[in-house]
Amino acid sequence: MIIVSDVTKSYGTRILFESVSVKFSPGNRYGLTGPNGAGKSTFLKILTGEIEPSNRGKITRPKRVGVMRQDQFAFDNEKIIDTVMMGNAPLWDALKERDALYAAGEFTDPIMERLGDLESIVADENGYMAEIDAAEILRGIGLTDDRHNDLMKSLPTDYKFRVLLAQALFGNPQALLLDEPTNHMDLDGIHWLEAFLQEYDGTMIVISHDRHFLNAICTHIADIDYETVIVYPGSYDDMVEHKMQAHTRMEAENRDKAKKIAQLQEFVSRFAAGQRSSQVQSRRKEMLRLAPTELKRSNIQRPYIRFDQNKAPSREVVTVKGLNKSFGDNHVLKDITLEVARGEKIAIIGPNGVGKTTLLRCLIGELRIDSGEIRWGHGMDKGYYAQDFADQIDRGMSAIDYLMQYETGEGYEIIRGLMGRMLFSGDEALKLTDNLSGGELARLKLAQLMIGKPPVLVFDEPTNHLDLESVNALGEGLSLFEGTVFVVTHDQDLITDVATRILRLSPGEFLDFHGTWEEYLEQYPLLEREHHGRKG
Repeated sequence: MIIVSDVTKSYGTRILFESVSVKFSPGNRYGLTGPNGAGKSTFLKILTGEIEPSNRGKITRPKRVGVMRQDQFAFDNEKIIDTVMMGNAPLWDALKERDALYAAGEFTDPIMERLGDLESIVADENGYMAEIDAAEILRGIGLTDDRHNDLMKSLPTDYKFRVLLAQALFGNPQALLLDEPTNHMDLDGIHWLEAFLQEYDGTMIVISHDRHFLNAICTHIADIDYETVIVYPGSYDDMVEHKMQAHTRMEAENRDKAKKIAQLQEFVSRFAAGQRSSQVQSRRKEMLRLAPTELKRSNIQRPYIRFDQNKAPSREVVTVKGLNKSFGDNHVLKDITLEVARGEKIAIIGPNGVGKTTLLRCLIGELRIDSGEIRWGHGMDKGYYAQDFADQIDRGMSAIDYLMQYETGEGYEIIRGLMGRMLFSGDEALKLTDNLSGGELARLKLAQLMIGKPPVLVFDEPTNHLDLESVNALGEGLSLFEGTVFVVTHDQDLITDVATRILRLSPGEFLDFHGTWEEYLEQYPLLEREHHGRKG
């Protein structure tokens, strides 16, 4: 169990959460939610002890807490199995020091005494079974025994994150804290992770911007809002419904109270100077009792995302015939052929490293193809949202000046209104692009696409820096867009909301499915891949 008692965290005058007291119980899996900037990662770091509260609040945590790290490159020069065992820091430190002392070959009395202490630590931490236990976890995440002594840098990105999860799980932690564990995982990897975490029986707290993932694994939602943490039973969707119902109920109660207070006030006004003073005083007390409940302002904000076309394009959007693209000996795309018509919304899925981003970049002309043909219809302007879009946003200017570069006659006030809809209200629009968070940069890029009004929108993992409300708004905006969409994403809810056609890339295979995500899953259910720990 993790117990939070009277914890406050603020930065200057800005309060993230105040006097929070909450319990996280064993056997429950909590999704930690809230918009970008609400303090989710900060709260998780307070739970781990990495940062301290702003007050004297107290955190009670179990002895062994597993934390999934985010730096996939930190262990590149370590063996895979060693990386897992590093999850138990006291054991790993004792093993390293013990081995170093034995290797030195000097066995003085102080050294022998120290070796005895180290052997006690190893025994207490079940260290004599450490490699066996680590190997078992590695098999569970899909890495066979012949890979365990390879270096971490030999693994593809999604398997590096699996090893970091194994590191967090090593030593049977009583609590597991995960910050965006689905980042860099493809759909099959996320499906595997869902099944894996559903078997964990300790206390689990996870941050994720993937609504489908939260709904699949969570038994409770701990929502950071109203400067506190409120725990709701059930999935993310259950929490949203609970919040809406509670807010609606409180508004209705306040309206009823206001009516009763008006009636009481009328009586008081009529008889305040008369002979019915006791009744007047009674009604004044009743008015105080009926004072409306203060409705604190929620920090949840949802952008308004709508895409328009600047002109009606031709019916034939793009024709691809025999597209081939290689990088050296790596033949990424082989004989890709497809025709796309106006209004189709295409989700491109497949394992990491199979060529999804390469296909997008070939389509928009960023990469030269080796052979084949790509022919776009007349007037097919394209708006491109790249994975690394932040590097393409000019720095050293205000957010509104950045967008004004792209306006085509709308004028300052129209752009300012657009920024308000994208949550850059007031002075937020004047912030320098250098100082914008990842989520703010993402909303700024979306606003740029909305100004351009291209008939073709191309997105490469657009959910990476967006909070749940923004992801939902993006899905709604794309579903209503009358133009053509290409999107690479691992967010199943976004695919469900948007896609009318699915392209699946996998080694040696190209599947072109005309239909929705639900129809695709009926024919091609997400099955756990054969996990052989492929070389990266």
